[in-house]
Amino acid sequence: MPKSKIVRTLLLPLAALVWNQLIYYGANRLTQNRLHYDWTSSLDRLLPFLPWTVSIYFGCYIFWTINYLLSARQERELAYRFFLTDFLAKAICFACFVLLPTTNTRPPVADNGLWNTLLKFLYQIDVPSNLFPSIHCLVSWLCWIAVRKRKDIASWYKWFSLLMALAVCISTLTIRQHVITDVIGGIVLAEFSYRIVAFKQHICKR
Repeated sequence: MPKSKIVRTLLLPLAALVWNQLIYYGANRLTQNRLHYDWTSSLDRLLPFLPWTVSIYFGCYIFWTINYLLSARQERELAYRFFLTDFLAKAICFACFVLLPTTNTRPPVADNGLWNTLLKFLYQIDVPSNLFPSIHCLVSWLCWIAVRKRKDIASWYKWFSLLMALAVCISTLTIRQHVITDVIGGIVLAEFSYRIVAFKQHICKR
């Protein structure tokens, strides 16, 4: 593998990680004393509360790592398209987090069992803010976008990426980390940002 590709494979995901942390914690800092809006709907309340799905919520970090590395290793133009999409989408997230802070109400969690313990740990380290749009859903859907049209990726892995992205979106609801509006916002933002960056690259090549 060319040295430039090795550097790109390492630096682009690292830059995306740093950008994500700046966006998330920066927005939290700016809005910590602001009024937060709860968009929980009657439909959200009908959804089952399933602590075991925290395994999907945590497990997606492995999925993200693999697909972001796959994205960085592809053809240079496509690699930059993906990561520019990530940066643009996260910048829009920051604007949403600051201009319209959101929160939700988490249910009580029992003390017994592995999944309850993990869920309580999640609730302790991740305050209910920066919810709309959902970064978990955004990033998971970007991981699906990253592979869905690639000819060098096996079909089974494309299907796995789609199912994993959907599972992550569902898990954010069943552990009460997000509400339906957050999930829709994350998916729509991923698709919108990807098309904007692709269009801009197309215009610049003309």
